[in-house]
Order: sequence, then structure tokens, then C-alpha cells
Amino acid sequence: MAAYDRFYRGDIAREFVRGLAEQGGLVTMEDLANWRVRLEEPRQTNYRGIDVYKLDSWVQGPVLLQTLNILEHFDLKSLGYNSGQYVHTLYQAMNLAYADRDFYYGDPAFPPAEPMRGLLSKDYARERAKLIDPRRNDPATGPGDPYPFQGERNPYAKLLEERHQRSQAPAGQRGTGETLRSAAVTDPFDGSFYRGTTTVVAADREGWLVSMTPSGGWVPAVIAGRTGIGVSQRLQSFVLDPAENPFNVIEPGKRPRATLTPSLAFRDGKPWLAFAVQGGDAQDQNLLQFFLNVVEFGMTPQQAAEAPNFNSFQMRDSFGDHGIQPGRILLNDAMPDWVRRELVQRGYRPEYAPRTSGPINAILLDHQHGTLWGGSSNHGEDYGIAW
Repeated sequence: MAAYDRFYRGDIAREFVRGLAEQGGLVTMEDLANWRVRLEEPRQTNYRGIDVYKLDSWVQGPVLLQTLNILEHFDLKSLGYNSGQYVHTLYQAMNLAYADRDFYYGDPAFPPAEPMRGLLSKDYARERAKLIDPRRNDPATGPGDPYPFQGERNPYAKLLEERHQRSQAPAGQRGTGETLRSAAVTDPFDGSFYRGTTTVVAADREGWLVSMTPSGGWVPAVIAGRTGIGVSQRLQSFVLDPAENPFNVIEPGKRPRATLTPSLAFRDGKPWLAFAVQGGDAQDQNLLQFFLNVVEFGMTPQQAAEAPNFNSFQMRDSFGDHGIQPGRILLNDAMPDWVRRELVQRGYRPEYAPRTSGPINAILLDHQHGTLWGGSSNHGEDYGIAW
């Protein structure tokens, strides 16, 4: 607590505020002194008997839970790991869940309350799953209406209808909140942006599991005076237009909807799996595929962490101009030609890279044999320590 007090009220705080003001910043001593950690209950769903826990809607964590709820309506194992139909099914399920993320997620400490009970409803997921076309990508996927699934009326029904009408308009004429972007073929996991977040998972002999995804300012960042502290750039994750996301509009004291998303899973009521990864909007995509690799395809944590996966860009970028890139998909170089051709036929715009995931870290507790299984992918500078 002495360190806490020094950081938020003492000499570090004073130098932080002074140095930031020198560069045009607006943070005050009062802002720092009034800041408090909020203890929140996690969000949870059950996937084929496994309880999966994520943070609340001020980060994107529940999007993984939503995607799992949708995917329960498909026999993923029979589709075959990374087959064309498997990749298509996951991509479409993520489209639906991320469309809800982009419209309904925000800081739960600020009204209005996010409709999380409806969003995580199994009945809502069943209805969303019916929207998936098994043959082609749907570039116009938009948010659904979860309110009836928690016994309420949607206060933003008009905004939803306006969005639907815009999505049916020709590309380039979609108006507010529908910025379409194209991008050069690049490796999104190469560069300083994806080195700004770290992950830590830990376990002990008593069976406790911890999953963390620390992140703040990344290079290039504003450094506050002589503190050496990089100031967060996450303000850009807010929106200014309620039509884009009425729950994530910028206001004083509010947390922007962030991408940080550690994960825990319980089996038979016991802590079973901790997993986390860096990588902005790709985090819950990579973690989803890691989790399914273990649960559906029987991989060890190490195998699942290194297995080739894919990334969708058909959601609003949480950074920059919040653009959306329908059909864009990043495939691993290991993807066979027949899958590549099939995805093009389904309406995708594939790109390729040797790495398609940030470094995944995971620990699995095998209660039956009393062993711990660790996994740390070869996609970064991550590693495991045991003693």
C-alpha cells in the first residue's frame, strides 16, 4: 500500500502529472488520487461440460464466450482441424460475436447496463447460429438483439434498424460507423504494436491457477516526465458517435473498451486451464482456436499453442479509425492449397504469413495424474519456468 500511495499520490504521481502537462496532457493529481481498482465478477459459459471464465464487458473477453455458445451447434471435430469448412464455420461464428462486441460492449461501471445476460444466453446463441450460411462469407454481418433473451426491450432498436439499412447499401455508401478499409499484405504480428502486451499464467501445487494480460503504453509512447512510464494509448478505443456503440462513447472517468483478455477454464468444478495471448483484436480469436485445439482435437497445451491458425479482420478495429475489412483473412503459410482455394470460393480475401498468432501461454492441470502441463508458443519471446 505504501508503493500504491507513492505511485498515485506521492512523488511519482506529481512527476507524472507535471511531465504529462508539459506535453499537453490533461491528467491531474485529483484524477490519480481518485482512481480505484474495481473488483468484478467474471463472465462465464459452459462449453461441452467445461466452464470458461472471462473478464466483463470493459474488455472483449465475453466475445470468446459468445463464440463458444454459437459453435456448440456444430460438430467441429467432424469438420476436421483447419479444413475449409472448419475455418469458415469459426470465421462466421466470430463475425456474429464480434459484431455484438462492437455494438454492446463498454465499461459496466457506467450506465446504461450492457445486455450481457442476453448476449451470453444459450437461446440467443442458437438464433445467431442459424444465420450462418454454410457456403459463403456474409460481409454484412451485424449485431443482433439480445434484449428479448433477458426479458427486456432494446433501447437502441432504432439504431440497429438504421445499421441494418446501411449494411444493405452499396459499399462506400454506408454512412456513419461503416468505414471499410483495405490493407496491404502484411504480417500483423511483426512490429512494435504487438510487442506492447505481455501475458503471464501461473499455477502452484495446491491447484491454483492465474491468468493475466498486462498492457499499457507501447512504443512509440508518450513518456511522462522523468518517470519512465509510458502513457496508455487506449483512449483511441472509445467512439464518439453513439450510433457506432452507445456503450463505449467517451466520457470522464470511463474505461475504454479494451482488448485485454486472460482466460480460465474449470473442469469438474476444478481449475483446469489458464491461457492468454497478446495481439489486440486477434487475442480472443487465437485463444478460441487454442481452446478448441485442446478440447476438440486433443492437443497438449504446447501443441495447441504452436498449431497454425487464422485471423479475421471482419470486425471493427479497436484502434485507429475503427474500420472493418469484410472477408479479409490471414492464413498460416502451412495452410494447404486445397483449403486456400476453397476459402477463396467462399468469398474470402486470404493473406499468408509464417506466424498467425501472438505468443500463447498456457498451463493445464491434470488432476487425474497430479501433473501440470505448460505450453508457450514459439511465436515470440515467451517461455516457461517450473520448479
